[in-house]
Amino acid sequence: MSAFIHEWLNLLVRWVHVIAAIMWIGDSFLFMWLDSHLTAPSRPREGAVVGELWMTHSGGFYEVVKRKSLAQGEMPDTLYWFKWESYTTWISGFLLLIIVFHLNGASLLIDPGVYPLTGWQAIAISLGLLPVAYGVYELLWKTPLARNNRVFAAVGFVLITGLAYVLTHLFSARGAFLQVGATLGTIMAANVFFRIIPAQRYMLAMTREGKPVDTTLGLRAKGRSIQNHYLTLPVLFTMISNHFPSTYGGSKPWLVLGLLFIVGAGLKYVMNFRVNTPPLVWAGTGLAMVGVVVLTRPPPDPALEQFAGKPPVRFEQVASVMQTRCATCHAARPSTPMFAAPPQGVVLDTPDSIRAHADRVFVRAVATKTMPLGNLTGMTEDERALVGAWFAQGGEVPSDAKMPDLVAPPVAAAPAAAPTAGAAQADIPESSRNYFASVCSTCHGPNGAGDGMVAAALNPKPRNFGDKEWQKSITDDALKKIIVEGGASVGKSAVMPPNPPLADDAETLNGLVKLIRAFGA
Repeated sequence: MSAFIHEWLNLLVRWVHVIAAIMWIGDSFLFMWLDSHLTAPSRPREGAVVGELWMTHSGGFYEVVKRKSLAQGEMPDTLYWFKWESYTTWISGFLLLIIVFHLNGASLLIDPGVYPLTGWQAIAISLGLLPVAYGVYELLWKTPLARNNRVFAAVGFVLITGLAYVLTHLFSARGAFLQVGATLGTIMAANVFFRIIPAQRYMLAMTREGKPVDTTLGLRAKGRSIQNHYLTLPVLFTMISNHFPSTYGGSKPWLVLGLLFIVGAGLKYVMNFRVNTPPLVWAGTGLAMVGVVVLTRPPPDPALEQFAGKPPVRFEQVASVMQTRCATCHAARPSTPMFAAPPQGVVLDTPDSIRAHADRVFVRAVATKTMPLGNLTGMTEDERALVGAWFAQGGEVPSDAKMPDLVAPPVAAAPAAAPTAGAAQADIPESSRNYFASVCSTCHGPNGAGDGMVAAALNPKPRNFGDKEWQKSITDDALKKIIVEGGASVGKSAVMPPNPPLADDAETLNGLVKLIRAFGA
C-alpha cells in the first residue's frame, strides 16, 4: 500500500472514530449526569417513575422523567436507542488499529529492544487479546465480584495494570498503550452489544406481551454501563498517548499507565459527584497524579549530569546522525516509503530545522529514546550519547553550517559491506557507497539482501540484489530510472521511493548501479 493511500485511510477512519467516540462518550456523560441529578417526582405520576429533572437549553425547557420499566399501555410510538455510537466507535477503532499498527508488518508495535517478535506474531497477539480479555471480563461477572462495584473496580485495576506490564514487555511502549486502550474499548463496546442492548430488548418484549417486567435485567445493564462510564477518560488517554512520549518513554511505562487509569476514573467520579466526592477519592486521585509526575520527570538537568565531561561535539557529527537515522522520515521528502510527508511536520534535514527542533530531538532521541519509531533505523547508544553531549554543550549550530554529504556518521554502523569477492570495486565512487549505506540500506540491507531495518514493515518486501535471475532481467537504464523516479515510474510498487537529487549526480547514480550489480555478482 502506498504511503499516500495509507495516510488518507488513516485520516478518514480516524475522523470517523473521533466523531463517533465524542457522541458515545457524550451520551455516557449525559445519562450519568441525569441519573445523579434526578429528584423525587414533584406531583403524582403514573407508572414506575423513579425521578424527574428539568433543564433549559437553547431558549427552551426540557422535562425528563425516568421510569425503571414500562407498562403495556405506556409503550411510545418512537423509542430512541443509543447504540450506534458505540458500534461505530469500535468498528472504526478496530480498522484504525489495523491501518496504523498492523499494516507495514506491525512495525509500530514491535520494538526489537523489548522483545524480538515477528510481524505476524505481533498481529496475532494484538488481535487475539481482544476476545480473550472480554472472555475474562465476562467470567468476572459470574463471580461474587459482580455484587460489589468497588471490589470489582479494584480487581479490574490490578488486571489492567498487569496487562500493561505484559504488553510493555512484548510491544513497544507506544504500541502497548494503544493496545490496552483497544482492549478496554472492545470490552466497553461488547458490553453494549451483548449485555446492555439485549437486556433492554428483553424488558420491552415482556412489556409488549403484558408480562411482569424483570427489572433486575435493567440493574445489571446499568452496572455494565457504569463500568463503561468510568473507563471513558482512561481509554481516551490511551487514544492520545502516542503524542506524549514522556508518559511511555520512562523505565516503568506500565505503572504510569496504571496510575493514569486511577487519575482518569477519579476525575470522572469528581465530575459526577463534585462537592459530595469522598476525601479518599480526592486523595487517591491526587496521589496517583503525583506518582505519574515522579515517574515521568526527567533527571535533574540530564544534559549536565549525564553528559558532563564529554569531548566537544561538532555540529557536523550531529548532522550526520540526523541525516542517517532521522531524515529518512523527517525530511521534506522522506526516503522511507512508510511516510508520504514528514511525521507531524518535523523536518531534520537542514541546519536551521535541527536548530529549531533541538529540544525535541533531545527529549525523543536521548532522554526517552522513543525515536526513531521502534528504532527502525538502528540508532545506536553511542549516537544518542553524541546528540546528548552536543545538546548539553549548548546545541550550537554555526551560522554557515551545512548538512554533510550522505555519509555514515562516525559512530554509526559500517557502510554497505563489500559485495562478493572478486567483483570490480575500484571504480565504485565513495559517494555511491555512502549513499547506499545512508539511504538504500535502510530497506535493502547493508549487503543488498533485502533485509534492511525497515524491511519487515514493508509490503512488498525490498528487492534482494543477490537474485541472479532478477539481475539478468533488468537493464542499467531501467535501474537508474527506478532509483531516480521510484518504483511507480516503471509500473512497480510505490514502496520504492524516488531519489530526485541523483538525477543531477551522474557519478553517484552510475556508481549505485555498479554497486547493485556487484551485489549480484
